[in-house]
Amino acid sequence: MTNNFLSRMAVVAAGLLLSVAALANEGGDLQQSGTDLDDRASLQRGAALYMNNCSGCHSLKYVRYARIAEDLGLSEQQVMQNLNFTGGKFGDHVISAMTPEMGVAAFGKAPPDLSLIARVRGPDWIYTYLKSFYLDESRPVGWNNTLFPNVSMPNPLWQQQGLQQPKYGPKDAAGDRPVEGFTISQPGSQTPQQFDQTARDIAAFLEYAGEPAALKRHSIGVWTVLFLAFFAFLAMLLKKEYWRDVH
Repeated sequence: MTNNFLSRMAVVAAGLLLSVAALANEGGDLQQSGTDLDDRASLQRGAALYMNNCSGCHSLKYVRYARIAEDLGLSEQQVMQNLNFTGGKFGDHVISAMTPEMGVAAFGKAPPDLSLIARVRGPDWIYTYLKSFYLDESRPVGWNNTLFPNVSMPNPLWQQQGLQQPKYGPKDAAGDRPVEGFTISQPGSQTPQQFDQTARDIAAFLEYAGEPAALKRHSIGVWTVLFLAFFAFLAMLLKKEYWRDVH
């Protein structure tokens, strides 16, 4: 009975690990984003990039403008002038102007809320996804993505990145030719290195949006470690005092 139970649990655990791996690595290997939540400038740039390029379709319904201002060191005026394009109030959640009906009409499905995308996929997935768009005339919107094949959205950052054409490899067992790389047919406004930073900043901002408390937790963690080190030092001195007369 015990062996059967353990065997079943092992099968379930293996299945969960495979599911997580498939979800995290959908469509290809992930590139390291190098996000840093302690880099406030990166988070500020990421917020501006997200609001200007992504928030027209994707909401952040669990994040408020006021919380962004507090956490990222921005004033109310800066947030309302540079990050709020829907006319919402300072204390409102970040809601897209695009309704689900508009999304279905434009893309065939409503764009998802991205509040928790970094907690589900991870910042490396977001970073790789933003860099993996390429032109594909067979798709309804004219774009495809190697990490998320047949995605129903265009490249929101094509003006910065440029237009990527796919480089196909030899046919596989199924007769398909996988995309093995890209060539830039029309340069964007940024160099590849600059675009890497753009994708990194957006990934960092979405990582923050998935758990805003992480910023404070990081700072509190430093003081917690220092307290524990000091407490350990006091405990060592107390031990020596107690055992000083014991031979």
